[in-house]
Amino acid sequence: MTEAEPVQLPVTFTGAKSTNGPLVVIGGVEGQVGWDDLASVTLPSGEVRRGLVLEIHHDLAVVQLLQGTSGIDPGTVTVSFEGRPLEIPVGEGWLGRVWTGMGEPLDGGPPMLSAQTRPVNGSPINPTVRSVPADPILTGISIIDGLTTLVRGQKLPIFSSAGLPHLELAAQLAAQANAGGEPFKVVFAAMGLPHADAATIRDVLEARSTSGDLALFLDTADDPVVQRILTPRIALTVAEYLAFECDQHVLVVLADMTSYCEAVREVSAARGEMPGRRAYPSYLYSDLASIYERCGRIRGKPGSLTLVPVLTMPANDITHPVPDLTGYITEGQIVLEPELHTAGIYPPVDVLNSLSRMMRKGTGEGRTRADHPPLAAQMIAGIARSQQSRDLSDLIGAAALTDTDRSYLDFAAAFAAQFVNQGVTETRTLDQTLQLAWNVVSILPRRELTMIPAADIDKYDTDGKDGKHG
Repeated sequence: MTEAEPVQLPVTFTGAKSTNGPLVVIGGVEGQVGWDDLASVTLPSGEVRRGLVLEIHHDLAVVQLLQGTSGIDPGTVTVSFEGRPLEIPVGEGWLGRVWTGMGEPLDGGPPMLSAQTRPVNGSPINPTVRSVPADPILTGISIIDGLTTLVRGQKLPIFSSAGLPHLELAAQLAAQANAGGEPFKVVFAAMGLPHADAATIRDVLEARSTSGDLALFLDTADDPVVQRILTPRIALTVAEYLAFECDQHVLVVLADMTSYCEAVREVSAARGEMPGRRAYPSYLYSDLASIYERCGRIRGKPGSLTLVPVLTMPANDITHPVPDLTGYITEGQIVLEPELHTAGIYPPVDVLNSLSRMMRKGTGEGRTRADHPPLAAQMIAGIARSQQSRDLSDLIGAAALTDTDRSYLDFAAAFAAQFVNQGVTETRTLDQTLQLAWNVVSILPRRELTMIPAADIDKYDTDGKDGKHG
């Protein structure tokens, strides 16, 4: 037997069998084309559209076109396969710039050029070389830094719903976050945004972008839906290089992952795949995991990649497939609450439904402050107890409450107005956040502060020293 001759690249075919939505089907490719190969479709006018091979079945290849198939006559196109996956140049040249969701310049500057390239699909970090996330990222937002601390290498999503200020919170977080003076970069990828929201994001992040610390990728609602599937992968490929090859601490914000999942569902429907829950494809879980699991820390490398996906829950339904599956993969969540937003509280975070599972690893002595973890636990317990006092007040009337119950109601009001509520451009240091926490918790009788060591109360709680606990 003689060895098969290697396929000469690129492989070119004239004509296609059919088009369907963003998909083109090419025949006669058996043995010459592979899954995820980069393809170029040339129209008679000379226009070239790029695509990726989604599926190979016998002699048929299904190509997903990044610019869509509008205006294409299948019999007149020329299709070339390059025998390699989609790659992008990597380096610090992405920073300080604004790009489309496909990595093309939006700011009038030159395209990104680099001798080094990486495939956009990347790969999840091998669990055997993962390092446990530790050390905080401080966002300047009290409710996050104080009670749901973001830790370097963590996946911490923001769950929201239509009409809530999740984009404002995501932009503020990206604009203010820091790693305590260590080299720190931000990659912000927006998906499916209206042009007005995209312009707002650019304005909010302009200062950080100008300083060369941020790369901004904007995929707008009128861009081809297929591009939306690649936007988070391009952003993460840029971030991986900065984190694991340039030894930076990198924060990646992806907003809105629900728009991404809608794009996945649309392409799945065009392929004729059997739908799963709410018509999403059955592989949505593994697809999301292929994105979320690219963040973390690698043993022996000083850099880290931290991920904050933002997603909207249709009808505020936390059991919807997108938040439900996201919750299984990530390490906690920050949930926004419509009632707080209606009351004028920003950010309207639902404290009792929010948590950071890595917070214990990133707070305490040597990382934030020794009083931080017990103080946070006490405040969360206080909010839970205040809800009981509120229910009791509704049942028997405020006048019939005990002094302790009334102190919990006062505590809850001060917590929302003083600790949670802050401006969209207001940055608070960790010491300011913890001092506000002490001011609020001092409203409670000292005997109620069962989660805080007595030594911390004596050291930090000046109200308690003056006997103001009652």
